[in-house]
Amino acid sequence: MIVKNIIIYSLLIISLVAFSFTPLETHDYRVKKVVIDAGHGGKDTGTSGANTQEKDIVLKIALKLGKLIKENLKDVEVIYTRTSDKFLTLENRAKMANKNGADLFISIHCNSEHTKTVKGAETFVMGLHTSEENLEVAKRENSVVLLEDDYHAKYAGYDPNSDESHILFSLFASSYLENSLNLAQKIQYQFKNRVGRRSRGVKQAGFVVLWQTSMPSVLVECGFLSNKSEEQYLNDPLGQTYIASGLFRAFRDYKEELESIN
Repeated sequence: MIVKNIIIYSLLIISLVAFSFTPLETHDYRVKKVVIDAGHGGKDTGTSGANTQEKDIVLKIALKLGKLIKENLKDVEVIYTRTSDKFLTLENRAKMANKNGADLFISIHCNSEHTKTVKGAETFVMGLHTSEENLEVAKRENSVVLLEDDYHAKYAGYDPNSDESHILFSLFASSYLENSLNLAQKIQYQFKNRVGRRSRGVKQAGFVVLWQTSMPSVLVECGFLSNKSEEQYLNDPLGQTYIASGLFRAFRDYKEELESIN
């Protein structure tokens, strides 16, 4: 039965790709609008450390990143999904990016792990998870839909408690995958070589918020709140500035590289 359902889901994905996405025209492409998404918010606190909550840390990083872009790249419009502690559905985050015709979507998060010694930053793009660990990260971030009364209708029957639903989303291949990977690699390069963070690499998994965006998109896990030293770093304004600066340089380099080939 599971195999049969996977086949059905795969056919559905092919249909979604065919009718939901427009190929990127790189010959006349400019990065003019970026949506910066501070994950979680309001009643959705995200993961927690000993003294901090994910929703608060990622908002501070998101605002710092947006400020750097506004100050240094005057031709780029910055759009925040939230600038305060409020709840947003995954659907609304994606809709905001799609409605505004954004050229890029960056979703900022913090990680958590049962093993308290695990640390480092990683960047995800939409795609097939290749490990149980990647699947667990996607499950945790996607579980926010349970806070919505009508999530089954909004997300095409998606059930965050079902492995089959995660297979559906992880098999979904965005036509923007190449550019998403390009940005993700630049982010991890900056984290490792300029910010001095431990890089856990670029990974793929089935994130609902990335699935619904119609532009290159990444989800950044800035570090582990379950790790005491990383929680301190992530909660430090200087640490947040370093992370935001790494994200900014990656964005700047991505923009320059893409526009140079037009």
